[in-house]
Amino acid sequence: MDTEEATTAAETPPADGSRRFSGCSIAVIALFALFALFALGAHAVTEFEKSLDGDGQMERPGLSGSAYEPLGPGATVRYEDGLRVTVSRPQAHDDGTYSLTVTYGNGTDEELTLDGDSYSASLVVRAGEARDDYATAYTVQHLEDAKSAAALTTPLAEGDERVVPVRLKPSRKGIPVTVEVSTPTPGSRDTAHFQLTLG
Repeated sequence: MDTEEATTAAETPPADGSRRFSGCSIAVIALFALFALFALGAHAVTEFEKSLDGDGQMERPGLSGSAYEPLGPGATVRYEDGLRVTVSRPQAHDDGTYSLTVTYGNGTDEELTLDGDSYSASLVVRAGEARDDYATAYTVQHLEDAKSAAALTTPLAEGDERVVPVRLKPSRKGIPVTVEVSTPTPGSRDTAHFQLTLG
Protein backbone atom coordinates (compact mmCIF):
# COMPACT_ATOMS: atom_id res chain seq x y z
CA MET A 1 0.00 0.00 0.00
CA ASP A 2 2.83 2.41 0.75
CA THR A 3 4.37 1.49 -2.59
CA GLU A 4 1.16 2.30 -4.45
CA GLU A 5 0.90 5.71 -2.79
CA ALA A 6 4.51 6.51 -3.64
CA THR A 7 4.00 5.51 -7.29
CA THR A 8 0.80 7.55 -7.56
CA ALA A 9 2.49 10.57 -6.05
CA ALA A 10 5.37 10.24 -8.52
CA GLU A 11 2.99 10.03 -11.49
CA THR A 12 0.93 13.07 -10.42
CA PRO A 13 1.64 15.99 -12.79
CA PRO A 14 2.77 19.31 -11.29
CA ALA A 15 0.10 21.86 -10.56
CA ASP A 16 -1.00 24.22 -13.36
CA GLY A 17 0.03 27.25 -11.26
CA SER A 18 3.72 26.37 -11.38
CA ARG A 19 3.55 25.89 -15.18
CA ARG A 20 1.92 29.28 -15.61
CA PHE A 21 4.55 30.90 -13.41
CA SER A 22 7.36 29.37 -15.47
CA GLY A 23 5.72 30.43 -18.73
CA CYS A 24 5.15 33.99 -17.51
CA SER A 25 8.74 34.24 -16.30
CA ILE A 26 10.07 33.19 -19.68
CA ALA A 27 7.72 35.64 -21.45
CA VAL A 28 8.86 38.52 -19.21
CA ILE A 29 12.53 37.71 -19.79
CA ALA A 30 11.95 37.53 -23.55
CA LEU A 31 10.09 40.88 -23.47
CA PHE A 32 12.96 42.57 -21.60
CA ALA A 33 15.48 41.10 -24.05
CA LEU A 34 13.48 42.45 -27.01
CA PHE A 35 13.21 45.86 -25.37
CA ALA A 36 16.99 45.95 -24.75
CA LEU A 37 17.68 44.99 -28.37
CA PHE A 38 15.28 47.68 -29.59
CA ALA A 39 16.95 50.33 -27.40
CA LEU A 40 20.42 49.35 -28.60
CA GLY A 41 19.26 49.44 -32.21
CA ALA A 42 17.68 52.88 -31.78
CA HIS A 43 20.88 54.18 -30.18
CA ALA A 44 22.98 52.77 -33.03
CA VAL A 45 20.71 54.41 -35.64
CA THR A 46 20.92 57.76 -33.81
CA GLU A 47 24.73 57.62 -33.63
CA PHE A 48 24.90 56.67 -37.32
CA GLU A 49 22.64 59.59 -38.20
CA LYS A 50 24.87 61.95 -36.18
CA SER A 51 27.96 60.69 -37.98
CA LEU A 52 26.33 61.57 -41.31
CA ASP A 53 25.39 65.08 -40.12
CA GLY A 54 28.82 65.97 -38.75
CA ASP A 55 29.88 67.11 -35.30
CA GLY A 56 29.09 70.76 -35.98
CA GLN A 57 25.33 70.28 -36.08
CA MET A 58 23.25 71.80 -33.29
CA GLU A 59 21.13 69.51 -31.13
CA ARG A 60 18.27 71.72 -30.07
CA PRO A 61 14.66 70.71 -29.55
CA GLY A 62 12.34 73.59 -30.36
CA LEU A 63 13.93 76.69 -31.88
CA SER A 64 16.76 75.90 -34.29
CA GLY A 65 19.09 78.74 -33.30
CA SER A 66 19.21 79.99 -36.90
CA ALA A 67 18.77 83.65 -37.88
CA TYR A 68 15.06 82.97 -38.47
CA GLU A 69 14.56 81.03 -35.21
CA PRO A 70 17.01 82.65 -32.76
CA LEU A 71 17.36 81.43 -29.20
CA GLY A 72 16.52 83.68 -26.28
CA PRO A 73 18.59 84.85 -23.32
CA GLY A 74 19.54 82.08 -20.90
CA ALA A 75 19.22 79.40 -23.58
CA THR A 76 21.92 76.80 -24.22
CA VAL A 77 22.82 75.36 -27.60
CA ARG A 78 24.44 71.92 -27.73
CA TYR A 79 26.48 70.63 -30.62
CA GLU A 80 26.71 66.96 -31.53
CA ASP A 81 30.39 66.83 -30.63
CA GLY A 82 29.65 67.95 -27.04
CA LEU A 83 30.29 71.73 -27.12
CA ARG A 84 27.71 73.75 -25.16
CA VAL A 85 27.22 77.53 -25.46
CA THR A 86 24.98 79.59 -23.17
CA VAL A 87 24.25 83.32 -23.48
CA SER A 88 23.07 84.89 -20.23
CA ARG A 89 20.33 87.45 -19.72
CA PRO A 90 21.64 91.02 -20.00
CA GLN A 91 22.01 92.94 -16.75
CA ALA A 92 21.44 96.70 -16.69
CA HIS A 93 23.86 99.06 -14.94
CA ASP A 94 23.31 102.60 -13.64
CA ASP A 95 25.59 104.12 -16.29
CA GLY A 96 23.31 102.95 -19.15
CA THR A 97 25.43 99.95 -20.04
CA TYR A 98 24.52 96.27 -20.05
CA SER A 99 26.61 93.21 -19.33
CA LEU A 100 26.12 89.61 -20.32
CA THR A 101 28.23 86.48 -20.53
CA VAL A 102 28.79 83.82 -23.16
CA THR A 103 29.72 80.52 -21.52
CA TYR A 104 31.48 77.78 -23.47
CA GLY A 105 31.46 74.23 -22.04
CA ASN A 106 33.79 71.74 -23.69
CA GLY A 107 32.13 68.32 -23.52
CA THR A 108 34.10 67.08 -26.52
CA ASP A 109 36.99 64.65 -26.33
CA GLU A 110 39.61 67.20 -27.40
CA GLU A 111 40.92 70.72 -26.82
CA LEU A 112 38.96 73.43 -28.69
CA THR A 113 40.17 76.67 -30.24
CA LEU A 114 37.58 79.41 -29.70
CA ASP A 115 39.03 82.54 -31.31
CA GLY A 116 38.59 83.43 -34.94
CA ASP A 117 41.11 84.66 -37.45
CA SER A 118 41.24 88.20 -38.80
CA TYR A 119 38.53 87.41 -41.35
CA SER A 120 35.90 85.69 -39.20
CA ALA A 121 35.20 86.46 -35.56
CA SER A 122 33.82 83.56 -33.54
CA LEU A 123 31.73 85.83 -31.28
CA VAL A 124 29.80 88.72 -32.82
CA VAL A 125 27.44 91.02 -30.92
CA ARG A 126 25.50 93.48 -33.06
CA ALA A 127 22.45 95.72 -32.88
CA GLY A 128 19.28 94.47 -34.50
CA GLU A 129 17.28 91.30 -34.76
CA ALA A 130 18.92 88.08 -35.89
CA ARG A 131 17.39 88.19 -39.38
CA ASP A 132 18.37 91.88 -39.93
CA ASP A 133 21.13 92.58 -42.45
CA TYR A 134 23.23 94.68 -40.07
CA ALA A 135 21.43 97.88 -41.20
CA THR A 136 19.39 99.22 -38.29
CA ALA A 137 18.31 102.58 -36.92
CA TYR A 138 20.26 102.00 -33.71
CA THR A 139 23.73 100.93 -32.71
CA VAL A 140 25.49 99.19 -29.86
CA GLN A 141 29.00 100.02 -28.69
CA HIS A 142 31.27 97.24 -27.40
CA LEU A 143 32.99 98.22 -24.19
CA GLU A 144 35.88 96.10 -22.94
CA ASP A 145 36.08 94.39 -26.34
CA ALA A 146 39.72 93.52 -25.71
CA LYS A 147 38.75 91.68 -22.51
CA SER A 148 36.23 89.56 -24.42
CA ALA A 149 38.73 88.81 -27.18
CA ALA A 150 41.39 87.83 -24.63
CA ALA A 151 39.03 85.29 -23.04
CA LEU A 152 38.70 83.57 -26.43
CA THR A 153 42.42 83.34 -27.28
CA THR A 154 43.41 80.48 -24.97
CA PRO A 155 42.29 77.03 -26.17
CA LEU A 156 39.57 75.41 -24.05
CA ALA A 157 40.70 72.09 -22.55
CA GLU A 158 38.51 68.99 -22.62
CA GLY A 159 35.93 69.11 -19.81
CA ASP A 160 36.59 72.80 -19.01
CA GLU A 161 34.25 75.77 -19.10
CA ARG A 162 35.03 79.38 -20.04
CA VAL A 163 32.96 82.50 -19.34
CA VAL A 164 33.45 85.36 -21.81
CA PRO A 165 32.30 88.76 -20.47
CA VAL A 166 30.54 91.20 -22.81
CA ARG A 167 29.72 94.82 -21.90
CA LEU A 168 27.54 96.92 -24.22
CA LYS A 169 26.27 100.49 -24.50
CA PRO A 170 23.21 100.79 -26.77
CA SER A 171 22.29 103.98 -28.63
CA ARG A 172 18.98 103.84 -26.76
CA LYS A 173 17.21 101.65 -24.24
CA GLY A 174 15.06 98.74 -25.43
CA ILE A 175 16.88 97.84 -28.63
CA PRO A 176 17.23 94.25 -29.84
CA VAL A 177 20.73 92.79 -29.94
CA THR A 178 21.91 89.61 -31.67
CA VAL A 179 24.74 87.43 -30.38
CA GLU A 180 26.23 85.14 -33.04
CA VAL A 181 28.47 82.27 -31.94
CA SER A 182 30.47 80.35 -34.53
CA THR A 183 33.90 78.73 -34.81
CA PRO A 184 37.26 79.83 -36.18
CA THR A 185 37.04 77.44 -39.12
CA PRO A 186 34.17 78.60 -41.38
CA GLY A 187 31.60 75.90 -42.05
CA SER A 188 32.88 73.53 -39.36
CA ARG A 189 30.06 74.34 -36.93
CA ASP A 190 26.57 75.84 -37.31
CA THR A 191 26.36 79.48 -36.22
CA ALA A 192 24.05 79.86 -33.23
CA HIS A 193 21.97 83.05 -33.03
CA PHE A 194 20.71 84.45 -29.72
CA GLN A 195 18.38 87.47 -29.69
CA LEU A 196 18.22 89.71 -26.61
CA THR A 197 16.65 93.04 -25.67
CA LEU A 198 18.70 95.65 -23.83
CA GLY A 199 16.30 97.31 -21.42
